[in-house]
Amino acid sequence: MNLPNYFIADLPPEAILTPRLITEACRTLKENRDRFLLPRATADIVQVLCQVAADWRHPDNHFRRHALDAGPAETGFSRPVLEKGLDTFFHQFTPENFDLLLEQELGHSRRLDTFTPNGGAGESARTALAVGPHLLTHIAAGNLPVPAMMSLTLGLLLRSAQFMKCATGGSFLPRLFVHSIYGHDRKLGACLEVAEWRGGHRPLEDALYAETNALTATGSDETLAAIRAQLPAKVRFLGYGRRLSFALVTREVLQPENTADLVARAADDIIAWDQQGCLSPHVIYVEEKGQVDAETFASQLASELARREAVEPRGPLTTGEAAEIASRRSLLETLATHRGDVKLWTSPGSTAWTVVYEHDLRFQPSCLNRFIYVKTAPDLAAVLQGIDNIQGKISTVGLAAPPERSKELALRFAREGVLRLCPLGRMQVPPLTWRHDGRPPLGDLVTWVDFET
Repeated sequence: MNLPNYFIADLPPEAILTPRLITEACRTLKENRDRFLLPRATADIVQVLCQVAADWRHPDNHFRRHALDAGPAETGFSRPVLEKGLDTFFHQFTPENFDLLLEQELGHSRRLDTFTPNGGAGESARTALAVGPHLLTHIAAGNLPVPAMMSLTLGLLLRSAQFMKCATGGSFLPRLFVHSIYGHDRKLGACLEVAEWRGGHRPLEDALYAETNALTATGSDETLAAIRAQLPAKVRFLGYGRRLSFALVTREVLQPENTADLVARAADDIIAWDQQGCLSPHVIYVEEKGQVDAETFASQLASELARREAVEPRGPLTTGEAAEIASRRSLLETLATHRGDVKLWTSPGSTAWTVVYEHDLRFQPSCLNRFIYVKTAPDLAAVLQGIDNIQGKISTVGLAAPPERSKELALRFAREGVLRLCPLGRMQVPPLTWRHDGRPPLGDLVTWVDFET
């Protein structure tokens, strides 16, 4: 698929990026924002986004076909994993979901269009308007495409001109996404820019940051600290660092008739985007005293991952990733030989999937790529003790529990700093209204203007 050269990421590999090019691109974006984006109604922007999403979900859409045909080589994800991930993402683009997001974040779906009343008692003489940044810059991580596309979506709602800087080799899907927006509405597309270069190119980044009003960045804590130190004081900064997630299956639901469904839902969370990203489970804690024990759960999970590998294969690994899995397997196989509280199930002849069963409750980060720990836990107190070493770093807990106990667990985990709880099987499917890292996705970026009449 030959894409026209509308964006910096469309330039040939031999093209040389200069600070002047970045500065001119940013200033053009801001001019286009004033001309084409500011006059648009929020409902109109939502309609465009929903139509773009509907196009992406159509089997004959040329952007979708190219994403699925070339995506495995470009992104490292298999075609089935890409297809399911993109469909799940775009399925949430509905007018109803966008209205829920706007009302959650700003109190009114038209708060970005015009001054609207606050609605509280005695507030009839005061209205408010939410205003997005003039130029919003995104520093995107290279491992997952969906967060980058969501950032662009939120920026359009805010009527912000946007410059997205992708990691080297990470612009494939964001680039297709902005092209699809441009193809549907050229004026909106003209307010977007996508480029890629290796991080740490100070002249290019200084030129970009000098024009920026607000910046979002996703990456390691070290990367975020380096970006923050480089930003001018005027730039509003939102950083999303590394987070870890796990799942808990309670004893009440561990019944023979439920096990197949529980295992399938756990496999969904492990397989989605090949366990990459902050929402993927590293560990599944399984409570003792259920009718099905943790070892049986682990064995059946291994069988499910083997079955799913045939229809939703994992993408290829780098030499380093494969070596890490092989090294960890070797260590665990030695432990399993000498101890009865460690067992291991692995994909024969490959590193496609790995299930580890053990009694050690300490949370241990997985090496990902469908490598999962299943740990038997006597009760919730033991789980809380096991996750003590990741306090302040927990993103999501996937729960398999009866409704009455889910509420109790949610409250306990919330007090331990967990930021999101969801049903097992939905860990990698946050709603459009999700508060990333516990922060309001739109609220952190707007500036409020009060009008007292």
